[in-house]
Amino acid sequence: MIDSVRSAFLLPDLRRRILFTVFLLVVYRLVANIPVPGVNLEAWLAFTSQPIGNNQVITFLDFLSGGAVRNFSVMAMGVYPYITASIIIQLITPIIPQLEELASEGESGRNKINRYTYYLTVPLAIVNAVGQIRLVGFSYQSVGGLEVIMPHFGFAPDQLLATFTTLLAMLGGTMFAIWLGEMITEDGIGQGISLIIFGGIVSGILPNIAGMFSLPDMVTRVFTFVAFIVITVLTVLVIVIVQEGQRRIPVQYGRRVRGRKVYQGQSSFIPLKVNTAGMIPIIFAQSILTFPPLIAGLFVTNSGSALDRIAQTIAAFGSRQDPTVNPWLFFFYWFFFFLLVVGFTFFYTDVMVQQQNIPQTLQRQGGFIPGIRPGKRTADYIMAVVRRITLAGALFLGIIAVLPGIMQAIGAILGLPGIEQSVVVVSGSGLIIIVGVVIDTMRQLEAQLLMRNYEGFI
Repeated sequence: MIDSVRSAFLLPDLRRRILFTVFLLVVYRLVANIPVPGVNLEAWLAFTSQPIGNNQVITFLDFLSGGAVRNFSVMAMGVYPYITASIIIQLITPIIPQLEELASEGESGRNKINRYTYYLTVPLAIVNAVGQIRLVGFSYQSVGGLEVIMPHFGFAPDQLLATFTTLLAMLGGTMFAIWLGEMITEDGIGQGISLIIFGGIVSGILPNIAGMFSLPDMVTRVFTFVAFIVITVLTVLVIVIVQEGQRRIPVQYGRRVRGRKVYQGQSSFIPLKVNTAGMIPIIFAQSILTFPPLIAGLFVTNSGSALDRIAQTIAAFGSRQDPTVNPWLFFFYWFFFFLLVVGFTFFYTDVMVQQQNIPQTLQRQGGFIPGIRPGKRTADYIMAVVRRITLAGALFLGIIAVLPGIMQAIGAILGLPGIEQSVVVVSGSGLIIIVGVVIDTMRQLEAQLLMRNYEGFI
C-alpha cells in the first residue's frame, strides 16, 4: 500500500487526482462546521457535550450525517437523502416496467435513472430535514424542547420565512455534499459519496477518543483504551475477511458462432459475496429501535391509563438499559436488535440478488452451471447458495451491531461502567464503511497505476 501511494505521487496526473480528492474532503469538513440558520448554537452545544451514546437519537443521526449533527450544521443530513432515494429506486425498479426497461438500456438508461434519483432526493431531503429537526426537539424535551434549540422554527405565519430559510439551507448542504461526491468520482480517486461519509466518520474518531479519557476512574480509562485498540484491530481483521469473502459458482459457456468464427467454450465463475448487504441492515434496525420509542414518549402522561402504560413500556424499551438495573430488558433490547439485523440482512440480500437476474443473464450469454438445468433450477440453486453464505454475513453483522451491549455487560460484570465507549468511538457499521472505502480506493489507485505502467511499457 505504501509503495502504491509513493508511486502515485510520482505521477503528475495521479498526484493531481489525489490532491483534488483531499481538497474536496477538506471543503466538506469546513462546510460541515457552518451552523444552520436560526439554531441556538450555545444551547445545542451544551446539550450535545454529554458523554458518547447518552442520547440514542443524536448518536444515530450524527452517524448518518458523518458527524455534522453535533454542530447542527447545514450538512446535518449528509448524503443520506440521496442514498435513501437510491435504495428506493433499486427496490421499485423490478416493480415498475419503465424503470426495468431503463435499467436494461445500458449507460443511457442508468443516466436517466440517476436523474430520477436526484429528483427524488429533493423532496426526501426536505421531509428528512423537517423530521430531523422535530426529532431533535423531542430529544431536547427535558430542557425546553424545540422552542429552545430553534425558537423560530415552525409553520405559523410569522415563522414561515425562518423555517423556509432553515430547510433551504439544509437542502442546499445535502445537494452540495452530493455534488462534491460526484466531483470526486469524476476527477478524483475513489467513490465520492462513500468518501464523503468516510470523511465524516473519521473526523469524529479523535474527539471520541478524547471522550474516553474523561471517564472518572483511571482503571476504567486504561481498560477502555486497551479494549478499544484490541477490539478495533480484531473487528477490522474480521471485516476484511468477511467483506472480501465470496463463494465462486463455476459457470461453463458452450461453443458460440459469431459470423464465420467459432468460439470455444470457456469456464468462468459467479462471485457471490458473503456480505452483499453492507451495513444497510444495521441502519434499518437502528431506525426501528430508535424512532418508535421516541414517538411513544410523546404519549407518556403519567396518568396510569392503559395507553400511558403501553407508551411508557415502548419508550423505556428504546433506551439502552443499565444491565445492573434491569438485566432482562437490557438482554431483550440487544437480542431484538440482533434479530432485526439478521432478518434485514436476508431480506435486503434477496432483493439485491433477484434484481441482478443472474439466471437470465447466463442464458442470454450461453452459459450454464454444470449439473444444474438453466432457468428456474438455476435460479433456485443460486438463491439457496446465497442464503447459506448470507447466514455467515448476517451473524457477522448482528455481532458487530450488538458489540456495545456486549461490552456494557462485561463492564457491569467487572465493575467498570463506561467501558462500552471502547466500541462507540467508531461504531461497527462505521468500521465497515471505513474498511470498504479504503479497500475500494486502494484498488482504484492500483488500477490507475497498472494502466499507466502498461502505457509506458507499450
